[in-house]
Amino acid sequence: MKVVSSIRSLKVRHPNCQVVRRRGRIYVINKTNPRFKARQG
Repeated sequence: MKVVSSIRSLKVRHPNCQVVRRRGRIYVINKTNPRFKARQG
């Protein structure tokens, strides 16, 4: 899982990426391609 300075740039990697907030952290998740995971915070 990557930790990045800009989570918005990871959202545009794949059309199915979603930005989700869980427990104060921001995640990028992708159901179809799970390697596009990221976390911030």
